[in-house]
Amino acid sequence: MKLLSALNNKLMVGGIFSYLEKAFDCLNHNILLSKLQFCGVHDKTKTWFESYLNNRYMRIHILEGGSNQMSFPTWEQITDGVPQGSVLVPLLFLMYINDLPKTINKKTVAILFADDTSIIVKNSNQKDFQSNMAMAFNCVNQWFKINLLSINADKTHYIQFKTTNKPNCDVNIVCNGNPITALSKIKFLGIYIQDSTNWNYHINYIIPKLSSACYAMRSIKTVMSLNTLKTIYYSSFNAIISYGLIFWGNSPHTIKVFRLQKRIIRIMLGYKQRVLCRELFKRLNILPLTSQYTLLLMIFVIQNKNLFTLNSDHYEISTRQLNNFYQPMTTFTIYQKGILHMGIKIFNSLPQSIKDVSNNARQFENCLKRFLHTHSFYFIEEYFLHKSNAN
Repeated sequence: MKLLSALNNKLMVGGIFSYLEKAFDCLNHNILLSKLQFCGVHDKTKTWFESYLNNRYMRIHILEGGSNQMSFPTWEQITDGVPQGSVLVPLLFLMYINDLPKTINKKTVAILFADDTSIIVKNSNQKDFQSNMAMAFNCVNQWFKINLLSINADKTHYIQFKTTNKPNCDVNIVCNGNPITALSKIKFLGIYIQDSTNWNYHINYIIPKLSSACYAMRSIKTVMSLNTLKTIYYSSFNAIISYGLIFWGNSPHTIKVFRLQKRIIRIMLGYKQRVLCRELFKRLNILPLTSQYTLLLMIFVIQNKNLFTLNSDHYEISTRQLNNFYQPMTTFTIYQKGILHMGIKIFNSLPQSIKDVSNNARQFENCLKRFLHTHSFYFIEEYFLHKSNAN
């Protein structure tokens, strides 16, 4: 969202995606305990964490070549790393790196997810953009060294997001004496992001998985009940298309995904290839791709109302649109297809009866589901056309 907003404002935007080397094994116990204390962990709670981390020992059994004898080195105390496999470990790691974003200036944004660290930099001036990128990376790299962590240079990359008419800006970032590799696309939390903010690569990435799900459905269709087939559909097909759908669901390339969705629907009900599917979707109570995109996007909007403002905050004249979300003007196509712009546009076009219950998230979702199941919209233009006809 911030990426598209920055591009819409004609800023140069770049991202550094870094990966820590053996992150969970390198957390220093003394540093971790001091950070826990800084966050308010005192007295018996602190003593409990000390007991959990300290006085752990390890040794390695070595089988000597050519014999059955085992060599047992002496026990060594473990001073770094957290015991993996418990639900507490991710929390301790997050507490360890919680102060990392404070090391970079206000013109950069740090995105932390476990041992994946991403830095977003934006600037309208080319020279400032280059220096800010290098400065942000150096600050983060210095923080890692102070906290006894290290960046895996082979898995650390740089990508510059740009529009089609804007050339690349040369950025020289060095990690441990080696330049950071510039990429045109990168996999981030299971979603492929391209420098052109085009979702074609990610969609092509999931197509083989969806095709495999269709093949599996055809193989088991004759021996499973329809309810079981629906369960398999949601676990093997729907789980793939729903992940990150609010980001890529408005791409023109989604037609390839929608064709596969119609194929698997026909397979489940035993129909041939050219049979129309709209009534089949309704029969199975499954949302077509565009309707599912609309549902997930509206749930996001309701859960993040703080990102939007009302028309009443911008206009004093009383109209029936006063309680709709304010739609900023833009001619930037990529931004128009983004979450914020489309979220506002789709919400404002909802039937008034659904918007009236938007303060109750559960009731809003149920009403919207019934509306979308009733109409089974194939395309977003069809959804907006329905609003126009209703008026």
